[in-house]
Amino acid sequence: MFLRPYSLEYNNHSIYPDWYLTSDYAPLTVNISIFEENIQTKKCTLIKNSEEEDNFIVELIEAVKGLNTSNIQNKEELEDIVQSFVSCMEKNWYKHSKIVNITKHSKAWWDKKCHRDLESFRQTKRIENWKCFKCIVKRMKHNFFDSRIQEIANKNCGP
Repeated sequence: MFLRPYSLEYNNHSIYPDWYLTSDYAPLTVNISIFEENIQTKKCTLIKNSEEEDNFIVELIEAVKGLNTSNIQNKEELEDIVQSFVSCMEKNWYKHSKIVNITKHSKAWWDKKCHRDLESFRQTKRIENWKCFKCIVKRMKHNFFDSRIQEIANKNCGP
């Protein structure tokens, strides 16, 4: 058993020499505190290249155009402008985003076509629909990872 030598929390083991039965080793136990952790299971998101994303960007551009930044005299006026931009952005975000469940199956490459083809297969149970679904998944993964590789290569200026 490997423990932290100077940790009171993790170095509280017990040795039980009466429990060893036919072995010549004494069993050891350690108590480990497990703290409750809040794991986020939902989030707001915009689907990339969707109509909602386009509308969000258009409304955000209009909000920026509507900000009066021509006569900023002091820090408080700047903070007021920034705060009005932030509140406008949040309002637009919650207007156009949707709440999704985060699961172990959540995929960045998944889109409406994948969902549509999977639903089509689930309704008909036909092998042709399954093949169509698998083909679109393969294409979407390929496109997604190619773009990620390209993005990383361009950011690092190398392969």
